[in-house]
Amino acid sequence: MIVSVMPGKISGNIKAIPSKSHLHRLLILASLADKETLLCCEHTGAEDIEATIGCLTALGAVITRRENGFAVTPINRKDLPSKCVLPCNESGSTLRFMLPIVCALGIQGEFHMSGRLPQRPLAPLDEELCRHGIRLWRRSSNVLCCEGQLLAGDFVLPGDVSSQYISGLLMALSQLDRDCSLTITGDIESIDYIGMTLDAMGLFDCCLTIVNGKCTISGNMKLMSPRNIDIEGDWSNAAFWLCAGIMPGGDVKLSGLKNNSSQGDRKICAILKKMGAEVTWEDDILHVRERERRSVSIDARAVPDLVPVLAAVAAVSEGTTIIKNAARLRLKESDRLEATAQTLNLLGAKVTEKEEGLKIEGVKHLKGGTVDSFGDHRIAMMAAIASTACEAPVKITGAQAVNKSYPTFWEELSAIGKNMEVNI
Repeated sequence: MIVSVMPGKISGNIKAIPSKSHLHRLLILASLADKETLLCCEHTGAEDIEATIGCLTALGAVITRRENGFAVTPINRKDLPSKCVLPCNESGSTLRFMLPIVCALGIQGEFHMSGRLPQRPLAPLDEELCRHGIRLWRRSSNVLCCEGQLLAGDFVLPGDVSSQYISGLLMALSQLDRDCSLTITGDIESIDYIGMTLDAMGLFDCCLTIVNGKCTISGNMKLMSPRNIDIEGDWSNAAFWLCAGIMPGGDVKLSGLKNNSSQGDRKICAILKKMGAEVTWEDDILHVRERERRSVSIDARAVPDLVPVLAAVAAVSEGTTIIKNAARLRLKESDRLEATAQTLNLLGAKVTEKEEGLKIEGVKHLKGGTVDSFGDHRIAMMAAIASTACEAPVKITGAQAVNKSYPTFWEELSAIGKNMEVNI
């Protein structure tokens, strides 16, 4: 799929799509709960969410799409499959959450992966699982197998690796019949994502806290369904529209976001203010308008998903922007530091790729051109937002990459008046 986005501002009213991060967690917890749960949200068709639904269905959950969301009938613990195939596709969240869950249930699993997912790391989560009774092996390059029963005990994970390891293990340990502990060593990166997991578990009457880096989980914890949960808007994907608001001529109003959300990417508001945007809340509408664009220093440790689109803003901001502590982006759907630098430079930016970040020297405008998505949804959307500062169209090949998290992105871009051509 090729999308050509014409130059020109983005201005208009947009509704945030449901949070992918929130929905992953709540689908899993609802599938482990005591009775049916209705997760209220619009359907996005995101491929990552479809992967998690496929895995939970393989375990015996019944997930029905309704007009107002997903009805989740939980797994029958008395009729668990002895073995199952789990279609993770390209979703790192699905694999990292579901692997410890399958181990806690004592099921022999085959996790089928595609894209760059087989190359993305699982250590040291895999080592901790093996230390507690699990056998893991690769049947082929894209199939990971597990067998055994995860044993209760004391687990240890470093805080400077993926927060998804910690979140997945917390949800899994709540399903064991004996007390467990999880100690997180060192500095905790992406702590907001762990907080999101704890908040989600709290909705199911499973209240856990981390004190001095340690969480204690009582055995036989029951997940009690609250029956109905509203899925909040997605700050990570909303960031693309919010950044469009600070680009030349930008003026964006976004509804559906929760001001006090536990999602870490809500920090986009504070970053855009520092970069010169006018950012205001009007009742439940978040309004971002262009005023000026100036360089800043961005620590990406807690907000790695924001880096591509913030780099696009920095590319046409006065001064030199430094993005640091972003090494983990090299292990995403693409090497996101390399992909961001190459894409913006092809459009006329001045981006220097560093080992753990980016150096971006602002220019007055970009020129446009042809770029590739690198198979990465965030690179495709970044290029579209960059078009607002270009003199000529931006042609994006592999534009279907947005289906991973935001399948309606191109439709919504067109709906708010951005001229574009789509070739499938």
